[in-house]
Amino acid sequence: MATVDESVSPPARVADPGEDISLDELRLAARNHGMPLEALRYDVTPVGLHYLLIHYDIPHLDPQAWRLRIDGHVRHPLTLDLAAIRARPYVTHRVTLECAGNGRARLAPRPISQPWLDEAVGTAEWTGTPLAPLLREAGIRDGAVDVAFTGADHGIERGIEQDYTRGLPLAEALREDVLLVHTMNGQPLPPQHGAPLRLLVPSWYGMAQVKWLVRISVLDTPFAGYQNATAYRIKHWPDDDGEPVTRIRPRALMQPPGFPDFQTRGRILDRGVHEVAGRAWSGWGPVTRVEVSVDGGATWAEADLGPQPSRYAWRAWRWTWHAREPGRYDLCVRASDAAGNVQPVEQPWNRQGMASNQVQRVPVLVR
Repeated sequence: MATVDESVSPPARVADPGEDISLDELRLAARNHGMPLEALRYDVTPVGLHYLLIHYDIPHLDPQAWRLRIDGHVRHPLTLDLAAIRARPYVTHRVTLECAGNGRARLAPRPISQPWLDEAVGTAEWTGTPLAPLLREAGIRDGAVDVAFTGADHGIERGIEQDYTRGLPLAEALREDVLLVHTMNGQPLPPQHGAPLRLLVPSWYGMAQVKWLVRISVLDTPFAGYQNATAYRIKHWPDDDGEPVTRIRPRALMQPPGFPDFQTRGRILDRGVHEVAGRAWSGWGPVTRVEVSVDGGATWAEADLGPQPSRYAWRAWRWTWHAREPGRYDLCVRASDAAGNVQPVEQPWNRQGMASNQVQRVPVLVR
């Protein structure tokens, strides 16, 4: 990891009052894409509609030449090729992933980065081999505390040249549900989703799901790389150490009713009875309640919850709206989870725009 001229990668900042989205932010938005909210109709998000965030470039990795190295504070370092990974016992988990910056563009002042609104989410069937048995085969030495995961994607971020690397506490890395994934929705991982191998850490935000995985290092000191120590932290001022971003906060999204205006994405529907539906999820436990408002959050009505399809996947919900009077409405939806967390109507601000889960707002014109 090397330090370079900060003019190559500007220091982190927040937008000035009234400052428009920049060309840099538009470039990020063009490379990365959210899930169209009408795709909430699918239990499992089609691969091409799943949200995508790529920090640097999509690396070109030859599956035949690719190798995974497991080293560090272990007794028996391992090197495995893709055939060896695929030959190991495997499982499939249906898991909802969400970017930690989802909702950032709605904050004021706006943290300047990938300008997500609500759509940085998706649910897939992920297939791979559990990580914990491999770590145990490598022989974790006494005193190990963290595990660092390095991808093949290389770039510069805020003046630091680096391979994308994230660390997990050892206890999290040894969870039985943490996988080395080679298959998405029954097909080999596509390049943009981390082929040939990526990490899957259910319940955590997307920054932990390291793609294009090439190295796993067991550490006897806390991991202090950029993506843990500087990025993905809830900070309120520049010199604030902040709190690390970990598990996904509860969120509900609705499939916008009616049909859209092209430019504003505002919705239009005719007076009558309409079913409003969507999905809800949380990394802190199952969603236990979803509520809908048609007046911007002044009053709330409870929606009907569908079954929980798997421990880590979003849950369907439905609510019947008797839209009797023509006019303009501000539809909102919020989720609560088993840990007692409830989505806020207004999001507390933080400097990086991380873990923002304020309620979704959908403007609707009833004719």
